[in-house]
Amino acid sequence: MKSSPGKNSAEKKGKRTLPSSPLEEGEKQKIAEPTIERLVQYQRFLEQLAAEGQKVVSSQEMGEALSFKASQVRKDLSYFGEIGKRGVGYHVDRLHKHIGSILSSPRQWSIALAGVGKLGQALLGYKPFQNEKFQIKALFDHNPAKIGKEIRGIPCYSLEDAPRIVEDEKIEILILTVPAESAQQVVDKVSEAEGIKGILNFSPVSITVPDHILVYAVDISVELEKLLFYLKHKES
Repeated sequence: MKSSPGKNSAEKKGKRTLPSSPLEEGEKQKIAEPTIERLVQYQRFLEQLAAEGQKVVSSQEMGEALSFKASQVRKDLSYFGEIGKRGVGYHVDRLHKHIGSILSSPRQWSIALAGVGKLGQALLGYKPFQNEKFQIKALFDHNPAKIGKEIRGIPCYSLEDAPRIVEDEKIEILILTVPAESAQQVVDKVSEAEGIKGILNFSPVSITVPDHILVYAVDISVELEKLLFYLKHKES
């Protein structure tokens, strides 16, 4: 078993890496997690530019819009091959498709969400969660008023039914939005099914999981503390 202490020590040191999609046939690489995060931001920004009809964008424009250095943008994009022209910039549609191919999944992932409180329902209504890469197929909750009903078109089940539903729906990812005191109990119950491969943990507590499960923690309070720290030092 292993525990997830929020964002782990490797990530804090900037060394955490995630496997990438193949960039060329037979090529295997690892991409640093901050690079993946920036790629997602680049893709969203390019999608906005495409909707506005902009055809070409420079690394300087992208950097200024996203608060990155232009040199960082060029470095990130050159990592995946030369797709821009010096003095011209990047073709918006082409770059958007290129980044999309890097981030794309070879199949659609099946997801369950545990904890249909305010945060859980907010995530269900979050537009980027309507995505062809994944589908939320089941919800789990303790509240009898929610169990047996559909919330935003997704059936809600009792936590006791979680192992069966995970297996029936071939669910591989769990989004955890339960209170801290319930998090480990929920994880233990869901982990009774063998299908879970990853957990996105919004609960402000460390959880212990079997070795085969990858945990990524999203602690909003930690991110706020980081922002306040940088603002304090910027002002001083």
